[in-house]
Amino acid sequence: MTEDTLEDILAIRSAEAPDLLRLYEIYAWHVLHGAASFEEQPPERAEFERRWRAVAELGLPYLVACDRSGPIGYAYAAPYRPRSAYRFTVEDSIYLDRAAIGRGIGRRLLGAVIEGATAAGKRQMLAVIGDSANAASVGLHRRLGFTPVGTFRAVGFKFGRWVDSVLMQRALGPGDTALP
Repeated sequence: MTEDTLEDILAIRSAEAPDLLRLYEIYAWHVLHGAASFEEQPPERAEFERRWRAVAELGLPYLVACDRSGPIGYAYAAPYRPRSAYRFTVEDSIYLDRAAIGRGIGRRLLGAVIEGATAAGKRQMLAVIGDSANAASVGLHRRLGFTPVGTFRAVGFKFGRWVDSVLMQRALGPGDTALP
C-alpha cells in the first residue's frame, strides 16, 4: 500500500469471487494472530467461500475495500441467528489488512455495511467484538452509533488466555419505532 490519500485510492464495492483468495488471506492472518475471531485455525478455503455465498445470496452487504494493489479489507452483515424471529437483526464483521489499520478504511467499510443492511430492511445491527481489549474496534463501532449492551466475560480461550466478547448494538432505519 502506498501513502496516497484515502480518497485517491479507496473503492468500496461488493465482494466478487476473484477477491476471495485475498479476503481469505486477510481473515486467516486475523485468526492466527488476533482475537477478533474466535476461530483458532482458518477454515478451509471452500468453507470461506461458502460463507461469502450464503451472505450474498441473502442480499446482505458483503463489501471489499480496494486500493491500487487490490483488496485491503472487507466487511459484511450476516444474520445474527437462524431462527425466524431474528430476521430483522444482523451482525457485522470487519477485517483489514494489517497495513490498512488506522487509516479510516474500517469506518468507511462499516458505514457502507450499515447503509446496505438498512437498505435490505434490517432494523438492528449487533457487533460481537472479540476481546474487550480491542479498543480500536469498540471505538469504531461507538463512532458509528453503536452502544455497548454488555460483555460476556471469559467466553473464549485463545492464545493461552481467556477472552471476552463485547456486545454492541445499533438501530437501523426506524429500528423498533415502527413495525416492519
